[in-house]
Order: sequence, then C-alpha cells, then structure tokens
Amino acid sequence: MIEGRARVAELDRKLDMVLLAMVLFLLAFGVVMVLSASGIMAEKFWGDKYFFFKRQALFALAGLGAMATAYFTPRKFWCNHAYVWLLLAFALLAATLIPGIGTAAGGARRWLRLGAMSLQPLEPAKVALVFYLAYFFSAKQDKVKTFSVGFLPPVAMTGAMCLLLLAQPDFGGAVLLAGLLFLMSLVGGIRFLYLGSSLLLGLAGAWGLVVSSAYRFKRLAAFLDPFENARTVGYQIVQSLYAFGSGGVAGAGLGAGRQKLLFLPEAHNDFIMAVAGEELGFLGVTLFFVCMGVLLWRAFAVALRQKEEQDRYLGTGMAIILCLGAVLNMAVVLGAAPPKGVPMPFVSYGGSHVVVACFCAGILLNLSKGEED
Repeated sequence: MIEGRARVAELDRKLDMVLLAMVLFLLAFGVVMVLSASGIMAEKFWGDKYFFFKRQALFALAGLGAMATAYFTPRKFWCNHAYVWLLLAFALLAATLIPGIGTAAGGARRWLRLGAMSLQPLEPAKVALVFYLAYFFSAKQDKVKTFSVGFLPPVAMTGAMCLLLLAQPDFGGAVLLAGLLFLMSLVGGIRFLYLGSSLLLGLAGAWGLVVSSAYRFKRLAAFLDPFENARTVGYQIVQSLYAFGSGGVAGAGLGAGRQKLLFLPEAHNDFIMAVAGEELGFLGVTLFFVCMGVLLWRAFAVALRQKEEQDRYLGTGMAIILCLGAVLNMAVVLGAAPPKGVPMPFVSYGGSHVVVACFCAGILLNLSKGEED
C-alpha cells in the first residue's frame, strides 16, 4: 500500500491531474453540445444529423493527440525554436492572401484548405507569438524597460501579424493578438508609460478602422443597441439573448432547445454557449463556468510556480490564450462586446481552435512536471 501511495504521489508531482480532468470534461462537453446544437442544421443541409458531431469527435481526438505531443516532447524543443514557429506562423498568415490557397468565406480569406480539412492560421499564430514573447522577455529581461530593445521588437512582430490579419480581413483576430501582446508585456515588465501610450494608440487605430468600414460600424451599432437592429445586424445577438433568457434556472433540457432550430445563426460555432444556456439553464452554465474557472486557476498556478523565467512566461502565455478566448466568447454571446468570431476553447465546433487549445493545455501539463533533466 505504501508503494502504491508513492506511485500516486509521483504521478501527482509529474502531472496536474485537476487540469487534465477539466480539459477532458470540457472536450466531452463540447462534443455533446455540438451534437445538440447542430443536428437540425446538419440534417437539412448535409443529410446527416450527426455530420458535425462526428467531425467534432475527430477534432477532439486530434486535440488529445496534440496535447499528448506537447506533454511528452521536451519543452526545450518548443522553446529553442521560437523563431521557427514565428516564421511558420507568418508564412501561414501570408498564404491566406494568395488566390487559390486561401479560402474565402463571409467576405474574408481566413482559412487554408488542406484536402478535406481546413486550417485557420490565426490559431497557431497565437501559440507562435507566445513562444516568441516568452523567449524575448526572458532573454531581454535586463533591457525590457528600454524603448528600442524592450518595447519595439515585440510590438513590431505582433504588428506585422496584425497587418496580415487585417488584410484578410480579420479585425477580431488582430484585436486578439494585440490583447495577447498587451497582457504578456504587462507580465514581462515593459514600462507602463509605453504600455499606456500603445493602448491609447491602439484604441485610436481600432476606432479608425471601425468608422472607415461600413460593415464594422454596423456591427458596432448592433452591439450598442441590438434590439434596434433586431432584424438585421443585431439579429444574432438578439437570438442569443433570447436563448439565455428562455433557459431559466434549470433549462429546457439537453436537446430541447428551440433557438437552434435555424433561429440562431452559428449555433454550434461561436454561439454554442447560447444553446447551452437555453438547454442547461443557469445551473448548467454555472457548472461550466466553475470548470472553466478551475482550469484557468490551475493553468496560472502551473505558470507561476515555474523557476525558469522562460517557462514562467510560456505558461502564462498559454493560460492567457485560453482565458482570452473564454472571456471574449462569453462577452460576445451575452452582448457585452461586439461580435468578433472568437470560439469558446474546447467547446465550439472547429478543428483549428480545439487542437490549439489542447496543445496549450499540453504545454501547461508539460510545465507541471517540474524542471527537466
């Protein structure tokens, strides 16, 4: 019995079991909710009500493979090739702009077609940026408060990525990368003067992009008063709010929701939590938030206990990717932020973000093992 307890203690030291359990729960929750949210649409347009469910199950398996790869691969391999991952991310983002390679959908080229599958380069770009920033802030810590060495290089790298995203155009993706840079810079120790100035300039630039685009301005108007535009640009947010409002305390029951009956667009994608709110109610969504909160708690706890600076920044960056995705998705679904097309990590339908979220979790689990030999 003593030997068995020793093996359990050794496993706990090597692997954050709570973090792993939360990831597995959220993956399973996502597969079930995709089945519930997409069945009607899948049967109507694809002739198979399990079409999206089967694909999401495959995405979850691929995500588990990515998580295992990130866990078992020595993290020095990931950290020592930060510029390789950054160069690859730039190449993927640039490839979306090449006719015949980038896939256009909804007026934007945000996808790369890979046979029967698609890749959204924004997702691996987030991870590549974190690898770069973790390396940069650990290597340049003695000069991080200088403008030319500590501030300009990460801003220039992130800005170049954002320009490629805006060329697609993907305004929400650019905002996400800018937010990732800001939070990582805050942790990395960049002067508040530089951060505050860049934040003001960024907000001014974002406002300029919004008012210069009729499409973005309409989405902003829909966010400010969705019910005034309930039949046009505010339709999706209004239907999402109806879904949450009709869920009540206990919900209508899994599979019994009505908004997914082609009323709520993208019910299985970015607005899947609206379906969860209607079917599982306040109690179900609260349970989801508790699990997501535990996951984020363990993620930041793993990051903060790292002894090496680069590992600490790396873990923090991976946790921020998951945290930003969850917060922005719920803000959009609840009408607290303009629609940005941000999926809920582990839950929304889609392969790119599920695999990347699992990869981030795998890196965090890798870090939870402690120092490498």
